[in-house]
Amino acid sequence: MTSSSPRRGLRIFVAITPVLGAVSFALLIPLLIVHVSLQAAVGAAVAIGCLWFALMLRTSEMPGH
Repeated sequence: MTSSSPRRGLRIFVAITPVLGAVSFALLIPLLIVHVSLQAAVGAAVAIGCLWFALMLRTSEMPGH
């Protein structure tokens, strides 16, 4: 059985969502601390964390009941 293109795109997005969140935290937060301020880094961490959490919940694949 072959999967359609939109379904395949969603699977790829689901697969890379955890990596994107981890990489964005690891790169963006230290850069903000050094170049902007600690407050900006904390704000960005909260925003990235909330967005990442929402995306992870939205794209989660739960087994059928």
